[in-house]
Amino acid sequence: MSKKLRIALAQFDFPVGAVYQNAERISAMIAEARDAHGADLVLFPELAISGYPPEDLLMRPGFLRDCEAALQQVAASTQGIVAVVGWPQSAGSVVYNAASVLRDGGVETTYRKRELPNYAVFDERRYFDVDPDGGACVFEVAGVPVGLVICEDLWFAEPLGETRDAGAQLVMVPNASPFERDKHAQRDALLAQRVSETGVALAYLNVVGGQDALVFDGASVLADGDGLVHSAARAFEDHWLVADYDADTRKFTAREWPCEGDEGRDGLAWRAVVRGTRDYCLKNGFSKAWLGLSGGIDSALVLAIAVDALGADNVTAVRLPSRYTADLSNDLAAEQCATMGVKLETIPIEAPFKGFIEALAPIFAGREADTAEENLQSRSRGVIMMALSNKLGGLLLTTGNKSEYAVGYATIYGDMCGGYAPIKDLYKTEVFALARWRNTVGGTPVIPEAVIARPPSAELRENQTDQDSLPPYDVLDAILLRYVDQEQSRDEIVAAGFEAGVVDRMLRLVRINEWKRHQAAPGPKVSRRAFGRERRYPISNKYPG
Repeated sequence: MSKKLRIALAQFDFPVGAVYQNAERISAMIAEARDAHGADLVLFPELAISGYPPEDLLMRPGFLRDCEAALQQVAASTQGIVAVVGWPQSAGSVVYNAASVLRDGGVETTYRKRELPNYAVFDERRYFDVDPDGGACVFEVAGVPVGLVICEDLWFAEPLGETRDAGAQLVMVPNASPFERDKHAQRDALLAQRVSETGVALAYLNVVGGQDALVFDGASVLADGDGLVHSAARAFEDHWLVADYDADTRKFTAREWPCEGDEGRDGLAWRAVVRGTRDYCLKNGFSKAWLGLSGGIDSALVLAIAVDALGADNVTAVRLPSRYTADLSNDLAAEQCATMGVKLETIPIEAPFKGFIEALAPIFAGREADTAEENLQSRSRGVIMMALSNKLGGLLLTTGNKSEYAVGYATIYGDMCGGYAPIKDLYKTEVFALARWRNTVGGTPVIPEAVIARPPSAELRENQTDQDSLPPYDVLDAILLRYVDQEQSRDEIVAAGFEAGVVDRMLRLVRINEWKRHQAAPGPKVSRRAFGRERRYPISNKYPG
C-alpha cells in the first residue's frame, strides 16, 4: 500500500523579538494545520520563534532563555501532528541555529544548522556555532522517513547527501532567505540540482515579511524526487501551503497552493518595496505616513508605494514650494493626489528659507550663493516635514533613490529626513521603469505621464536640472551598477567603454559621500548589493579603486 503524507508549510511572518507572541501563534497554527488542513507534518520557517534575523538579541542570555521556554511551550501543546519549528538554541557558551521536531507533547530531536552564511546581509558566524558532533536528522512521519536541513545547508552538497544516506526520502528545508532580483531562477536551479544528486524530494519553505531593510518574499516551492520543480507559491503574501506527498512516486500533489503569477522583475520589485514599507511602518507602530510631494518622479513613486502599502486614507502628501518651484510641479502633485485619493497639504518654504538667509547674512556676507543656500531650501523642507510627523503622528517617508545616495545628490538633514526610504535601493532608471509598470496596473495610471516625461530637477535654483551636475542617468546608473553592485574597478569600467573623466568624477562622489549613507534611513533591499548592511565601506578611506 502506498505511503502518503500531507504536509503544511507555514509561509507567514514571524516578527523579530516577539518570542511569546510567535510561540502562541505557532501553537495555534499547529492545531490549525492538524484540524483544518488534515496535515501529518507542519513546517515553520527558520528561527520562527525568535524571528529572523535577531542579530544582537542573541547576545542577551535572557532572550535565549525566553526562546527556549517558548519552544518548550509549543512542544507541550503539539499533539496528533508532527511539527518542525526553528529557534536559537543555547547550549552553554555556544548558540546554534536550530530546528526541533515536536511530537506528542515534547521535543523528539533537534537539528543544528551546519553551514552558516557570512556574506552579504548575513552575519551568522557572529552569533552561531556549528556543532562538531552534529550530523543528519531523519525522523519518521506516517511511515515516511523525513529529513531536515536549514537554509544555507541546501547550498552545499554534503548536508543533503548525508541526510539521504541516513535514510531520508523527503527533506524539509526551512529558510529565511531575503528577496533580491533574479534570485528565484537561481534557487530553482539549485533545487533541481540537489534533487538530481540525491533523488530526495524537497519541501522548501521561506519566511515572508519585511524586517528593517530586508524583505523576505516567501515564494516557497516543492521539488519532486524525479527533479520536477513545481511553481512557487505567491511571493510577499502570507499563506498556508498544503500538499500531499506520495512515497512510491516521490511526487507532490498540491492541495492549497496559490501560485506565483508574475515573476517579472518590476512586478516582484514593486511588491518587495510595498511589503517592506508596510511592515516597517506597522511593526514600528505607525499606521499613517507623510511625504513631501514635489511633482518629480521620485516622490511620485514613493506616494504610489505608500498608498499601496497603507491605503490612501493613511497617507498625507505635502507640497513645499519655494521661489524656484515651477507651477507645473505644484499642478502635477495635485493631479496625482486627486487620482489616488490622497490628502494634499501645501506649506510654502519661503518664510523659513528667508529667515535662514537673513540669520546667516552677517557671516555669509561677501560670498556668492552656492550649494549652501540651495541646501537650506531642502533643510527647510526637512524641518517642516519632521515637525508634522512629530506633532500629528505618522512616519515620514524619504524619497531618495540609489543613484542619488550613491553620488551624494541628496541633502543630509534635508530631503534625506525621514524614518524609511522606500526607493533607496532603486537606481533612477529603475524608478522610471517601476513608475511605468505601476501605471499599467489596475486600469488607471496613478503617476501623471508628465511626471515621467519631464527632466528630473531638484528645483533649488532657476532652470536647474539633475544633468547640470550629473551625466545622463542611463550612463550614471550603468557606471554605478558596475562599481557598487558588481564591484568592478575603475579600470574595468573604463575598459567597458565609459569616458574616463566621467568615471573618475562619479567614483570620487561615491567615495566622499559614504558619510551621508551611514546616516540614511533604512529602506527595502531589492538588489544584490544594497547600501547599508550589505555594503559596509569605511567613511575614512584612502583606497582609490
